[in-house]
Amino acid sequence: MPHPLYMDSRRIRHSLLLAIVLGLIATFCEKTGYAQTEPASWHAEGTHGAVAAGGRPAAAAGIEILKAGGNAADAAAATIMALGVTDSTLFCLGGEVPIMVYDAKRGIVEVIAGQGAAPRLATVEHFRKLPDGIPATGLLSATVPAAIDAVVTLLERHGSKTFAEISAPTLKLLENPKEKWHKDLHATLTSLCQAEAKYPDRAMGLRAVSDYFYRGPVARDIDQFSRENGGLLRYDDLATHHTPVERPLSLNYRGHQVLKCGIWTQGPALLEALQIFEGFDTSKMKPGSADAIHLQAEALKLAFADRDDYYADPNFAQVPSSEQLLDPGYAAARRSLIDPARASLERIPGDPFDGKARKSGKALAAGPGGPSYDTTTCLAADSAGNVVAATPSGWSGVVAGNSGIWLGTRLQSFTLDPDSPNILVPGKRPRITLSPTLILKDGKAVGAVSVAGGDSQDQASIQIVTGLIDFGLNPKQAIEVGRFHTDHLIGSFRQKPPALGSLILEKAVNDDVAAELVKRGHVVQKVQRPQSNPIVLTRDPATGLIRAAGDPNSRRNAMAY
Repeated sequence: MPHPLYMDSRRIRHSLLLAIVLGLIATFCEKTGYAQTEPASWHAEGTHGAVAAGGRPAAAAGIEILKAGGNAADAAAATIMALGVTDSTLFCLGGEVPIMVYDAKRGIVEVIAGQGAAPRLATVEHFRKLPDGIPATGLLSATVPAAIDAVVTLLERHGSKTFAEISAPTLKLLENPKEKWHKDLHATLTSLCQAEAKYPDRAMGLRAVSDYFYRGPVARDIDQFSRENGGLLRYDDLATHHTPVERPLSLNYRGHQVLKCGIWTQGPALLEALQIFEGFDTSKMKPGSADAIHLQAEALKLAFADRDDYYADPNFAQVPSSEQLLDPGYAAARRSLIDPARASLERIPGDPFDGKARKSGKALAAGPGGPSYDTTTCLAADSAGNVVAATPSGWSGVVAGNSGIWLGTRLQSFTLDPDSPNILVPGKRPRITLSPTLILKDGKAVGAVSVAGGDSQDQASIQIVTGLIDFGLNPKQAIEVGRFHTDHLIGSFRQKPPALGSLILEKAVNDDVAAELVKRGHVVQKVQRPQSNPIVLTRDPATGLIRAAGDPNSRRNAMAY
């Protein structure tokens, strides 16, 4: 029997035929020069490579690089850069992007931790003097820009192209003069490419790009702008920035390896929730059924309570080890708190240090809360089996002078609560919602997920991952299942208080299912569009067929050839 993530032989033949057709009709758009896959822009199949992302020209930039002989890392790098233009209200090149890379040749997964730290001047005392604490918008909430060095690190470790080559599609986009910052960013990126061109050695050229940005003219421009406008970023903050490369956290879920970034993100909450959910029999469930939604929501409530109370930058806080957090005994203890017939109306953190189902002592305080903006998404795969998953973000900040570099506002993900491990400390990374996912089977990458949507990112991911593994759905089908999310958690943006028992259902969720969930005690609300905006990619190692899907409701795009 074929594996749920693989397809039967008839579907394989049909899909390969479709992939060939898609490959034949993929053309360059006359006006932009980017590859377009027709007839659908939100799902696609192919064997040579695939890209799924937010803005369609950004996905096309990745395809262009694949067609030029680049690999998945090169395509992802090009897509991320272009997203800074096409999705500039959701992701900025002065923002952040955690990246997960499956290297097919070595059979390993690396995490490129593209999150900048708090500036040296960003102290608890500074923000306690302000009436609203850490602001949700503007210059004061900027962390050190991380995206550029994350892209350089991705190219250094896994790519084959130069920074200039992967930036070419973005420079084309910036030739459109409709925005003032386009011209300024075009000049900055051109200068980065020129700095690279001084070195015939590719590795030295890539380092020159990072040096020009973080220890050269761009850093000095950002410093000057910040000083003149009351910001906290300084040249030294940028000059000492580096991008850590880390091992992922991993969970064996029904014979698959599900991998996430570390506890400085909310990613381990997906692993916790999956491990709790794994103890329930899914053989009689259907995707999007009342049982599936109820049990996943209850598992998420417990996992996110742990996220709220324990997750933080491990370089600055005592956090649970992966062995403690994902101990089967701890998962069983937490699972025992779930009533299959009744929704919990209590936020219940556990105690992973001692393996106890409930934490004793003082509860964490919530904050004033703030608006939850969006993020964007990026997945790429190539014919060699390499897969990249990234979640780029950065919004509501300001453009740093004439650099064209938008700065993010991720500092607001810190708390000022002294009892929280995620309290603000200069030089510390905030715990972020950004949370790409990779799925391996028998040591090979078979799936990837990236989601935009703040605290709902890993809530959507559990629905996508179980759709692929438990219910045998393909990416398009997994996207089409009506999603849910809950605000039964302390919000990640200025610590919005939890809405206990809340369950927000997309309109695609059946009314009978919604009624059953109300009967079980959930505080149900139906909405036109879900808060989460996922993209999904699978690859069959046996055939090389790559299938990708975006979210048509949020204009997420998928292209293949």
